[in-house]
Amino acid sequence: MNNKVAIRKCEVYDLTEVYNQISDIWQKCEGPDVSGKRVLVKPNILIDSDPLKAICTHPVVVEAVIMLLQSKGAIVLVGDSPGAYSRGYTGEKSGIFQVCQKSGAEWIDFAKDPGEINLRKGKIKIASVIKEVDIIVSLPKFKNHGLVYFTGAIKNTLGLVPGFTKAKQHALHSNRISFSEFLVDLNEAIMPHFFIMDGILGMEGPGPGQGIPIKMGLLLGSSNPLALDIIASKIAGYNPNDIPTNAVALSRGLWMKSAGEIIFDGPELESLISNDFKKIPLDGSESIVVRFLKNRMHFLKKMERRPVFIHKNCIGCLDCIKICPANAITMHPKKDNYVVLTDNKCIRCFCCSEVCQSNAVEIRRKFFGA
Repeated sequence: MNNKVAIRKCEVYDLTEVYNQISDIWQKCEGPDVSGKRVLVKPNILIDSDPLKAICTHPVVVEAVIMLLQSKGAIVLVGDSPGAYSRGYTGEKSGIFQVCQKSGAEWIDFAKDPGEINLRKGKIKIASVIKEVDIIVSLPKFKNHGLVYFTGAIKNTLGLVPGFTKAKQHALHSNRISFSEFLVDLNEAIMPHFFIMDGILGMEGPGPGQGIPIKMGLLLGSSNPLALDIIASKIAGYNPNDIPTNAVALSRGLWMKSAGEIIFDGPELESLISNDFKKIPLDGSESIVVRFLKNRMHFLKKMERRPVFIHKNCIGCLDCIKICPANAITMHPKKDNYVVLTDNKCIRCFCCSEVCQSNAVEIRRKFFGA
């Protein structure tokens, strides 16, 4: 692993253009030798959805990576395990399963017979395929995240944890820093060998599932997840130190000790920064007085950003209830498609928002009885 990060401009999902740019990124960042090796490609499939919604890694990016690996003599497997799905899941709506069929890459069900790995603290279930491959290539998506602000290379490794097991981690790590520490722990235990981030179409606003697609026109790559996330979050307009996964990894001296160690290859970085990218509000951005009151007055907890359910949009799929690690969500006993949140149980993990496909969950501040 090195500290090189390469960025190439790429405006559209044209397979030839995407392939050429990813090939160049791989070369410039000294991607691993994959000849004769079994390689797992791990895209970001939060929920199985239309690629134009920018929720998932675009299938053209997945196809280009498969083509590149196969051209270098690799045997390619592809898989992911969204939190709201169990065994038998295939990424058909995202178009990724069809890419596997077209290219001859094998689709892997992560939820089938999962294994286990040791973390700094305890153990966790993990897709058993990681013991059957030599190399993992991760394909994160350039987008916001309600809990950790920006989701990138470090966060995408969580997809190796099967299905609903991911949601349980929110109950065990019920605040932003604790959850970020867990994500860094996971990458210490099983870190992919190379990362290609799909930033051709990104997501601003209330990501990672209900944000707004935005044309960024970029492909980014590195073998160093921290270096990649620092550069990507800076392009989104964040201070990279405000992204808790970045801060945790830097504080441990993992992968590198400061952003100054990054070797950048691409257009002038300042020219790529989006000044109007709609960011997730930082919890630390409120006034000192408000934070003082919130720490001492229980009823002011409602000033925190929290799930707010838009009942007219609810289709009664129950995905939010299934994934809630705190059992804080139920359906109203009499009203159809009417979700009820028990606020004092809610741990603000925002999993409900991530899996909702009907725009029925907003993450925002809700004051008092509003």
